[in-house]
Amino acid sequence: MPYLAHSAHAQLGALPLGFVGWTLVAVSVGLIQWRVWILTHSPEVSSNVAWIGIWRACYYTQEQASPGFLIMRCSPINLQDSFTPPEIATAQILMLLSLGIGIFGIVCGLYALRNAFFGIRSFTRLAFHLGGASTLTAAILALVPLVWNLVAVFLNQSIAFPPEFRLPQSPEEQRVGGAVWAGLVGVALMVVMGIINVFYKLPEEEKGRLQTEEGIDNPAFEFYDVKL
Repeated sequence: MPYLAHSAHAQLGALPLGFVGWTLVAVSVGLIQWRVWILTHSPEVSSNVAWIGIWRACYYTQEQASPGFLIMRCSPINLQDSFTPPEIATAQILMLLSLGIGIFGIVCGLYALRNAFFGIRSFTRLAFHLGGASTLTAAILALVPLVWNLVAVFLNQSIAFPPEFRLPQSPEEQRVGGAVWAGLVGVALMVVMGIINVFYKLPEEEKGRLQTEEGIDNPAFEFYDVKL
């Protein structure tokens, strides 16, 4: 029904924003540039820079794979490791939950748009509201570890890496990596989509039809009193 489709223009524009936001959050999960450590006095680190992600810590060594190409050494950071700081352990859990709930919210929004543009009134508003609430929940879940790691960088918090990492416990300087900024932008886009979907309303004409719609009697089946 065209009038029902006209009520979902904002939601149609919000869907690609939410998908881009979810993609940015997914990209940030896999990147190692959550925290950038500047190490000017570390003999193992050739570039004086180490990257700390939520899954591994990496840096370029002094060894060369071929002339002009240094070897990057990466060591895994596991949830059960005793040295794993709480902000990274939290990120490993909440970021994955955010991705799962976020894709569910996007699917709900897509289903609701399909109903709206095909004139299907059933579950359209419910799907928009459920998708919006799921997207907002996913954004909050991602925001917590992102902000927590942001604060950890500003406070220059240390990490007690084991000896096999060959990294000091604290850097001379610490910077926020691109993964955190990408994640924050993604969260903002997901919030926009979530708010727009949560506040979706059926057109007044459609509300009336849902509440007061009655069948029309077929004149062929009407009976009239006949006076003889």
